[in-house]
Amino acid sequence: MENKILKPAQLLSATVIDRARKLGSALLADGMKGLNVPGDGCMDCGINPVDVRMRAVGTAFTLESGNGDNLPIHLAMKLLKEGYVLVIDGKGYADKAYFGDLIARQAQAMGAEAMIIDGYVRDRLDLTEMGYPVFARGYMQRGPGKKDPGAINCPIVCGGIAVNPGDLVVGDCDGVTVVPREKIGAALEAAEKKNVYEEDRVTTIAKYMDAKANGGELFNLSPSWVDEQLKELGVTL
Repeated sequence: MENKILKPAQLLSATVIDRARKLGSALLADGMKGLNVPGDGCMDCGINPVDVRMRAVGTAFTLESGNGDNLPIHLAMKLLKEGYVLVIDGKGYADKAYFGDLIARQAQAMGAEAMIIDGYVRDRLDLTEMGYPVFARGYMQRGPGKKDPGAINCPIVCGGIAVNPGDLVVGDCDGVTVVPREKIGAALEAAEKKNVYEEDRVTTIAKYMDAKANGGELFNLSPSWVDEQLKELGVTL
């Protein structure tokens, strides 16, 4: 593994982060459709939060390690600061935990927004009670090694998705979505548009339920695109 330790990319603007906080990983994944990003930026379904209430929004601070070695994570702590999400390519190594609550506490103290690892962690109860956002592939009680410095702030692959320093990272109970820095504007705009659509649908469904409960006039509840699809198929319901 190539040994590189580089400074973190510039933090994304507060405006970008605030807009992303109002969305979620699913809406951003929808916003990525058509932007020619493999997998729409979605890490695979094996990367999940320790607790479903955990959310992560921030600028990618990338790290590469392997074989359950957490020396790169300790080295990264020297460079971490507020606003970054530590995204770790741990190669899915399952025989050792890369970290537990002590490293998570240090990352939190340094101001990092969250830790996301394609690998395994331990101290699940402590991590849950902390409430600090940690996303991992699972749990293993065996402790890590501390030999290989790995690579810090270099391009990585985490959960099957390419992640570069400075990308936008959003994680929640649905998973983790990574938006390449050059695609952020387009992805946010599309996601916000989808959010308006979903809010309108919630309002429409609520009106239908109210009419049904109070003897009001019922109306066609299907989205217009469903009716258009039926028409194209020549189906009348």
